[in-house]
Amino acid sequence: MCGRKTLTRDMQSIIEELAIEEWMDTENYYPSYNIAPTQITPILGYTGKRIVKLMRWGLIPSWSKNKSIGAKLINARSETLLEKPSFRDLVSRNRCVVITDGYYEWHKEGEIKTPYYLHHPDQKLLPMAGLCDTWKSIEGEKILSYTVITTEPANEISFIHNRMPVILKSNDIDRWIQHGNESIRDTLNLLKPYSDELQYHPVSTLVNSPKNNSEQCIQQTDNLF
Repeated sequence: MCGRKTLTRDMQSIIEELAIEEWMDTENYYPSYNIAPTQITPILGYTGKRIVKLMRWGLIPSWSKNKSIGAKLINARSETLLEKPSFRDLVSRNRCVVITDGYYEWHKEGEIKTPYYLHHPDQKLLPMAGLCDTWKSIEGEKILSYTVITTEPANEISFIHNRMPVILKSNDIDRWIQHGNESIRDTLNLLKPYSDELQYHPVSTLVNSPKNNSEQCIQQTDNLF
């Protein structure tokens, strides 16, 4: 699964790397070393142009009666997207890219869980495939939310965890967020383990708490505490 991630880059560098044409709510963007479910992060979509909106992590389907369901839908398994009521209708109309530059995963050995930080070797972004939706309460509250799609891990990181987020290569982003003539099945072929190199290292258990949000969270450590 993917239950914690980072986006430490400044807004302008993100805009340049992803060729973003519009970014809404710019005043509410803050870089973060420890993004947890229910927090608000920038999400890339397409409306005739590449556009970023801020959304809450944890998908709340538009038909849901209760927004608390979002805490259970932070990830979506790529293998069963078309089978799950929460996701299947979104695949054809609400695909998005979750903008990150790294993520955390916990390696379990016995009773010990060691957090690892995974990132691009050249500090580039790791665009993750996602699905999003808009939920409205009967009182008029409106929430934009998303889920991160996961798949089997690449071989070199499979010892850390048995799942990983789907990381899109730059030339596949348009295929994922645009809704052209390609069939859904062909589009779903993008949801595969990342084949390029990822760097990884153990980090402090500081990251276990979302209250901790500093560069210390991603720093390599051999003496975990």
